[in-house]
Amino acid sequence: MAEGNGELVEEMANQKMEGAGDGERTEDYTKLLEYGLDKKVAGKLDDIYKTGKLAHTELDERALDALKEFPVDGALNVLSQFLESNLEHVSNKSAYLCGVMKTYRQKSRASQQGLPTPAITVQAKGPDEDKIKAILERTGYTLDVTTGQRKYGGPPPNWEGGTPGNGCEVFCGKIPKDMYEDELIPLFEKCGKIWDLRLMMDPMTGTNRGYAFVTFTSRDAASNAVRELDNYEIKSGKCLKINVSVPNLRLFVGNIPKSKGKEEILDEFGKLTAGLMEVIIYSSPDDKKKNRGFCFLEYESHKAASLAKRRLGTGRIKVWGCDIIVDWADPQEEPDEQTMSKVKVLYVRNLTQDTSEEKLKESFEQFGKVERVKKIKDYAFIHFEDRDHAVNAMKELDGKDLGGSNLEVSLAKPPSDKKKKEEILRARERRMNQFLTSRMGIVGEFVPPYSMSPQHAGMMPSAMPPMRIPSGASGPRGAPMRGPMSRGDYAAIGKRKFDGGHQNQGDIKRRYGAAAAAALGNLGNNWGSQPLPQQPLGTNGGEQWYTDSTYSVWS
Repeated sequence: MAEGNGELVEEMANQKMEGAGDGERTEDYTKLLEYGLDKKVAGKLDDIYKTGKLAHTELDERALDALKEFPVDGALNVLSQFLESNLEHVSNKSAYLCGVMKTYRQKSRASQQGLPTPAITVQAKGPDEDKIKAILERTGYTLDVTTGQRKYGGPPPNWEGGTPGNGCEVFCGKIPKDMYEDELIPLFEKCGKIWDLRLMMDPMTGTNRGYAFVTFTSRDAASNAVRELDNYEIKSGKCLKINVSVPNLRLFVGNIPKSKGKEEILDEFGKLTAGLMEVIIYSSPDDKKKNRGFCFLEYESHKAASLAKRRLGTGRIKVWGCDIIVDWADPQEEPDEQTMSKVKVLYVRNLTQDTSEEKLKESFEQFGKVERVKKIKDYAFIHFEDRDHAVNAMKELDGKDLGGSNLEVSLAKPPSDKKKKEEILRARERRMNQFLTSRMGIVGEFVPPYSMSPQHAGMMPSAMPPMRIPSGASGPRGAPMRGPMSRGDYAAIGKRKFDGGHQNQGDIKRRYGAAAAAALGNLGNNWGSQPLPQQPLGTNGGEQWYTDSTYSVWS
């Protein structure tokens, strides 16, 4: 071993003296060889060092290890792409190189699978560097470029205030793919002082993704941006879409053991992710000591939640031995104060199975006339004739014991816009289909029955043979059918939720065919009650939004 190392050092010394057709090698070339890089890769990297675009001290072990594991031809191609990149505003060149390698892998994988690689649909022109330089000199802001985004500012120079809160950030969509900060910053500066601007980039094409986030130092500036720039024609036939961005701090996590309590879940996920602040669970109507097989995780910031989703959603992490399902909790718009001031309906949760509608009416009617009581599982809606009576009942009965359980009473939220709810359902269906495709594969190939199966007691199908669906079979609109899915997946597709043992078999058959429906029925009976990944509101759940069409008027 020592003799081999001596030969390697001697060979490196000879190459350093002789060069390799590219002139004298730097002393870092020897370090690269000692690290274990191939001679061709080390030589290419050393050539980049000599251009001054990258220094050996700017590369960390992560980047060097990734280069060492890359095939030689791939590593050479990656380094060539890196050399051609504009690195003027790249602060972390090691991370940028890792991003280039990740993109190269994705393109290679897509090519091997016969999938079309994204093509640049517009001529990818870079920003006007002279204009960007002038903006940076004028404002004193910085511009940090990675393969995934270009971030301008944050915080402004000599800023003494705190970080802008909710309502200060706007989403800017429908941005032309060849547009950069040199055109966007002057436009948004007219609306108020910018905290930061993040333009999302597509590393596969080298163009922007068509959207950006702009954070202002005040809510007024964000409101001005929405008022003045929404539908603003930034180029001929190209109009921007601007709206206030509300950060999503919550994740929906499904397929967790029903026996785990709030503190256990908080402790377990706190070890796996950073910034976890709160865990929200819903008790089983039959057993208050058990959860319903899902929970919501709330994080300190959208960035923390996003990083947690990325980590938990890889499929490599098991929680208590279970394959978990992770998705964003869908936010719901809070009604305004004027709307809520007319509400005469109370939302009551944490009810026991034995608590009847008659008993609820008797308990609440002592505060005023109750028009109607509607109980659903472990929550109910109490309709009062007078709002003041409803408010008094809420104040007096919230936290009080009824049937051995402490009530949670609040004003019910009026029904949200039906069109928005349909858009949320469609978006959720797309996300779940993408999740299933990545975790289970497209049907037509052999799909193991438990590729997404739960592994804790009470959620494992008792007997389910492997299922093969003909590769030519398809669902509606030609969509390929997939293998076994969870009830939670179907909750996002049909108009009904799954509740207990009930499911809409006809709807499943229409969408996925009889074979898939039969398999799903078998799996579904053991899956448990899976919800829509709905964002809870305040201390209450998604059920707080009352949607009974009979009582949709709140006057």
